[in-house]
Amino acid sequence: QVQLVESGGGFVQAGGSLRLSCAASGRTFSSYAMGWFRQAPGKAREFVAAISQSGGIIYYVDSVKGRFTISKDNAKNTVYLQMNNLKPEDTAVYYCAAHRRVVKATTADSFAYWGQGTQVTVSS
Repeated sequence: QVQLVESGGGFVQAGGSLRLSCAASGRTFSSYAMGWFRQAPGKAREFVAAISQSGGIIYYVDSVKGRFTISKDNAKNTVYLQMNNLKPEDTAVYYCAAHRRVVKATTADSFAYWGQGTQVTVSS
């Protein structure tokens, strides 16, 4: 089992940048694939990005390609989401998630472990 804690959210103007971090507990972080999801008020939780256990396979939702970068540091038990050129429509609570299967996973029900979320607000 793994526990996840997100940090790095905040308030930023359109065009700005933020880097989210997700720290994981335990000594088996390298066996987990990680993902970032987001949920805006009144909307369903949306897949943002995912990275495989080793970091060699990465997926993004089309709306963030070229602006967001997911990375994984197994030595630090941390996954990051670098967000550049932020837009007001990126405003949401961002959640870190994890699973241990060796399959492509881009839906919320594929991830077994979740953090508490961190708020990102982008003003126009």
